[in-house]
Amino acid sequence: MEAMELHVINSTKATNTSTQTLSHLNRVIDTEIDTPKDIPITENAQQGGDKREEERERAQYRSREYIQLAALYWCMFLAGWNDGSTGPLLPKIQEVYNVGYIIVSLIFVFACVGFISGACLNVPLSEKLGFGKTIVLGSFLQQTAYALQAPQLPFPVFVMTYTINGIGLALQDAQSNGFVASLKDHAETKMGLLHASYGAGALCAPLVATQFSQMKHWSFYYLVSLSVATINTIVQIAVFRFKTQDDCLAQIGQEPGEKGTSEHSHFRQIMSLKTVHLLAVFILVYVGVEVTVGGWIVTFIQTVRGGGSRSGYISAGFFGGLMIGRIALLWVNQKIGERRVLYIYSALAIGLEVVIWLVPSLIGDGVAIAIVGMLLGPMYPITMNHTGRVLPRWLLTGSIGWIAGFGQAGSAVFPFMTGALASKFGIKSLQPLLVSMMVSMTILWALVPGSPRKSD
Repeated sequence: MEAMELHVINSTKATNTSTQTLSHLNRVIDTEIDTPKDIPITENAQQGGDKREEERERAQYRSREYIQLAALYWCMFLAGWNDGSTGPLLPKIQEVYNVGYIIVSLIFVFACVGFISGACLNVPLSEKLGFGKTIVLGSFLQQTAYALQAPQLPFPVFVMTYTINGIGLALQDAQSNGFVASLKDHAETKMGLLHASYGAGALCAPLVATQFSQMKHWSFYYLVSLSVATINTIVQIAVFRFKTQDDCLAQIGQEPGEKGTSEHSHFRQIMSLKTVHLLAVFILVYVGVEVTVGGWIVTFIQTVRGGGSRSGYISAGFFGGLMIGRIALLWVNQKIGERRVLYIYSALAIGLEVVIWLVPSLIGDGVAIAIVGMLLGPMYPITMNHTGRVLPRWLLTGSIGWIAGFGQAGSAVFPFMTGALASKFGIKSLQPLLVSMMVSMTILWALVPGSPRKSD
């Protein structure tokens, strides 16, 4: 009996001990499980919140960048619109003012004065006024020029307006190219699209200008140009708000560019770089080819090939090819390499110009001119991308401004040369001149350094 009671007591103690031990183990396990769970959950939540915040910030930067790029694309659309207007209107200007080839070519001379003046003014204006104010000033000058051209003023006043227009165009061209070249992500593609916008403007302008060239009040075309320039001014003010380039880049999450340590002014440093001058002369010849084709091809087709009043659409075909080439050939540029592919485009364009020169076919010439435009199209953005690779960062915007502004003088010098030659030898001299210009352009490209800048 006592043995049984002792056994029961021992069993009860053992059960109590086991229960206490089990309860203690459960508390320990719960503590061990709960403690590590709390920390990772908090950290994961914080990391998730940070990632969402970063994604939201990146999305805001992207949207702001797209808006800025859209404003610059419209700016270049206006530049293309301006250059695409001259060709279809040139025969009408000769008829209304009763002037020959060499006198009507004064349009290009006065435009040249404007382009070179704008290129020289760009660097000091950029330093003093900043990006936002300079680009708006350029657009306002173009508005002024179009407002003076619309009333069909006497010829001396009419050609002088091209100087005002040239200054405005050079300032905007310099600022737009400098800004896009300063972007760090996908700058090559964005530069291609920037100049495709130029091609779009140059495509649309002849379609409208050809219609006005057949009207009595042909100069009212410049009221359309004035509307395009007014929209551009409003857009530039609304998007950039007169801010500097560094401030605008900061809005899209990009750090300001490096600053130089030289005591000399930016302008002096830029002028001391041999590469800048080689690129400027290359762009001078390239733009000369581009605008000479767009400006004189209509007269060539009408006079030499017997085309009618609607020959202005051939100019639209050329600039349409220019626009398509700057987008459709982007993958070819990347596949072959931008430096090498330019030689291929030049060789093909020279071959087609020889065909236009020697084969008297109206339809064939029209198709060949469009293909030449497509081959010439990528050359300008390729040059600007190359400039960004071989020049110091802190001089990039000013250098591109000088290259683009000085290069725009080509749109005046070579068309004037064409008019001077046409007055003596006839407009049939256009094609040999273009072939020689393209050969010179290819040689100049070979002289441009291919290696990137050694240091910033």
